[in-house]
Order: sequence, then C-alpha cells, then structure tokens
Amino acid sequence: MTLGRAFSVAVRGLDGLIVEIEADITSGLPGVHLVGLPDAALQESRDRVRAAITNSGQRWPAARLTLALSPATLPKMGSVYDLALAAAVLCADQQAPWFRLEKTVLLGELALDGRVRPVHGVLPAVLAAKKGGWAAAVVPVDNLAEASLVDGIDVYGVATLGQFHGWLEGAARLAGRVTTAAPTAEPIADLAEVVGQAQARFAVEVAAAGSHHLMLTGPPGIGKTMLAQRLPGLLPALTESESLEVTAIHSVAGLLSGSAPLITRPPFIAPHHSSSVAALVGGGSGMARPGAVSRAHRGVLFLDECAEIRVSALEALRTPLEDGEIRLARRDGVACYPARFQLVMAANPCPCAPADPRDCTCRSLEKRRYLGRLSGPLLDRVDLRVQMHPVRAGAFSAADGESTAAVRSRVAQARAAAAQRWSPHGFHTNAEVSGALLRRRFRLSATAMAPLRTALDRGLLSIRGANRALRVAWTLSDLAGRTSPGRDEVSAALSFRQGGAGR
Repeated sequence: MTLGRAFSVAVRGLDGLIVEIEADITSGLPGVHLVGLPDAALQESRDRVRAAITNSGQRWPAARLTLALSPATLPKMGSVYDLALAAAVLCADQQAPWFRLEKTVLLGELALDGRVRPVHGVLPAVLAAKKGGWAAAVVPVDNLAEASLVDGIDVYGVATLGQFHGWLEGAARLAGRVTTAAPTAEPIADLAEVVGQAQARFAVEVAAAGSHHLMLTGPPGIGKTMLAQRLPGLLPALTESESLEVTAIHSVAGLLSGSAPLITRPPFIAPHHSSSVAALVGGGSGMARPGAVSRAHRGVLFLDECAEIRVSALEALRTPLEDGEIRLARRDGVACYPARFQLVMAANPCPCAPADPRDCTCRSLEKRRYLGRLSGPLLDRVDLRVQMHPVRAGAFSAADGESTAAVRSRVAQARAAAAQRWSPHGFHTNAEVSGALLRRRFRLSATAMAPLRTALDRGLLSIRGANRALRVAWTLSDLAGRTSPGRDEVSAALSFRQGGAGR
C-alpha cells in the first residue's frame, strides 16, 4: 500500500475550510474510487486528472486507486480540487513525499492536456489558508494576480501539470507574486449633467453623506436613473479591508478582471426588473452563489422600475436591508454573504406614466395597485422618498448645478464628522447607528423631538421609522456643520419620509 497526501480549500460563502486529499494505491482491479461527498463536477475530475497526468508524461497507477477528501461530512463541489488530486496521486505512485506539499494548498482545474485552468473563489481560499497558518498557495497562473492581493503567505502561479511536477522535484520554478495593475479609472458621471431637480439632487447628497436608502418617483425621462448612477461618485473609496471583502465576493461570483482584480470603488449593481429572487439575493443548486445584494456590498443597489419587480423578490430584500448580510440555505449547506448596500429604487407614479400628470389615463384603483406592490414594511426601511416633477423650460437656460467634486467634498466632511462621533461606539455612518444609542446616549432636546413625537402620536410613524428619521436628522446636521440636530433637521427628515423635502 502506498499513500499520497495534498491539501486544498473548500469555499462556503466567503469562508474557507482546508480539505485534506489522500490517494491510496492498493492491489486489485484497476479503478478509481472517489469518496468524501463529491458533487457531479468533482466526480468527473477522475477522468480529467487521469488524462492530465498521462498527457503530462507521467504514469497512471495500474491498480486500485482510492481518493478520499476530508472532512468526509463536508460536501465538496467544483473542479478546484483537480490539482490537489493529481498531486496526491503522483505522490502515492512515485512514493515521493515531496516536502513542498506540506503546508501548501493547491487550487486549480486541470485540462485534459495538463494545462491548469483558472477557478472561482481563489481570493477567499487564499485568505482562509493565510488565516489557518499555511505557508504557501499554488494557484492557476491566470488567478495569480488575484492571489497576490493577500499578504503574509507565499503565492505561486502554475501553468501546466508538468511544470508543477518539476517544481515538486526541484527542477522547475513557478511564477511568483505579481504586482497587480491599478484598476482602470472609469469616468465618473457628473451631477452637473442633471438638469434641474434640486430637491432630488439634495436627497442624493443626503443619501451619500449618511448611507441612507433612497426612493425616487416620477415620470419617465425625468432623471431618476441619472441621479442613481451619480450616487457612487459621491461615496468615498473603499478601505483596504473593504476592498478585499468586496473583491472576494466578486471572486466567488467569477466577475474579476484577470490583470486588475482589486475593486477599490463602491460597486454599482443594477439588476433588470424581471430578475428572480435567486438573482437578487443569491441562490443556485448545491451551494448558493452571491446575488445582486451581495455584489452591491459596500456600494449601491439600484432597482429601476421597482414596481415591475415581482413581489417575492422585493420582499426578499427586507432581511439584508436590516441585517447587512444574507444567509442562503441549500441542500449542501448554508452560505453567508455580506450585503450591506445602499438601496436606490426608482418607480413611475402609475402604469401609463405620461410626461404630464394631467394626461394620465389610469384609474385610481390601478394607481394604488401599481405602487401597492411596494409593501409597507419594505418602504418603512427606505429613509428618503422624493417625488420628482417635470422640469420647466427655464431649467435649460439656467446655470449648471453643482459638480460631483463639489458635492463629494461636502459629503466627505459630513461622513468624517459622523465617523468621529460614532466610532467609539462601533459605527461609522449615521445609517448604521442603533436606535437605542440614538435614544439614550444621544437623546435630542424636547424641542427638537417635538415633530417626531407628534408623528408617533398620530400613528404616522413606526418606531423603526422614527429611528430612521433620527438618523437622517443627524446626517442633515452633519451637512450643515452643526453639532446636533435641531427642530428644523428633524422636521426635514420627517418630510423626506413623507415623499418630499426642501433644502
């Protein structure tokens, strides 16, 4: 009996678990037996690994071969284990316990001719290996830039199985860590291009300053999509830890650039209004993949024509809006993905949506049913609601509005003030602050709270809505350079929740 051993990583959500792969060669009828809860893609790896080994000039054992993946109770999925399986087989057949296989994780899919193909989820896998104290990771050369984002662990890129075998024997070298190219700076859409709509522009500024959710309602062509697309340009660049987290999500989804994988700007995700529940929150057979809410993590999720989206998909947003994460239970386990995003919704006021409201042909019942697809609990989580109206001819001759750069400067100052105030309590933006902290440690004066108490007494506001109004009031105060909100800021925050606000 001869035994070979190699190691790989199983990725579940953004978490990784080390998988030990053993190859046992015993006397008996030639055959390959794969154990350890492999899925269909992994079952097929038997043929890929055999062809890759023989086509790389190595011998395939003419005996009974058992391949075991441990822990045995963890479902294994995908082709990421191919390289580790081949290494274990070569180790067992040649009876060579290569020292380089110790404390090294192997990731990669094998082609039949021995080429090592790229795989998804390399970044979270390498992060998990580093966290577990592993010394090195060998990845497909096409994934090397992605793996090089992780410091504190040696990373190598391999192109073929033959090259990898030579490296194990000390006769060849693998590509080492590379310096990733800077992300291509995409042109930022300028707020100055938006004609008129001062009220909605200010709402976008408030949303950016406090990380608040926003809903824009108005007829087609009025600028709802333009304003939503300009929100990411007002947000600060991602921190190093945020960049790695966002990049890891896109790595699992298979959406990274090969040469410049690091995502440094807040993502802007705009799914089609016909998207399913799985497309929005994540899903799929086996282990769930990240959906739009996770790909928009630390960025903006824009739902255009939100009244056209199926109700079940809209209601699925409630949990990630409240918790900042999404847990997806599937047959092969539970995947948890972060989903702390800013939601921007845009809707027409009615099905016919004429440019002039006086030309509307919809009956009142049709209007109520149309926007009635947006449930009360969902809208209660939206801090800013703005009704947009058609611009007049004078708006075309008026001077351009403020540029994105000017507004971004104010937003940065407001966010800095909020971070300084909340960071001792574990928060960074006004939208994250707990209601208990707002009501106890940062209680406003009776005069400032009067409009809020009146709304609560009249049943116009829930407790959750009151907390969200207070968060908006703090953002308005930060934008105005004040130390705390007064009656005017609280009143303005309430008017935002009622569908209109003035600056």
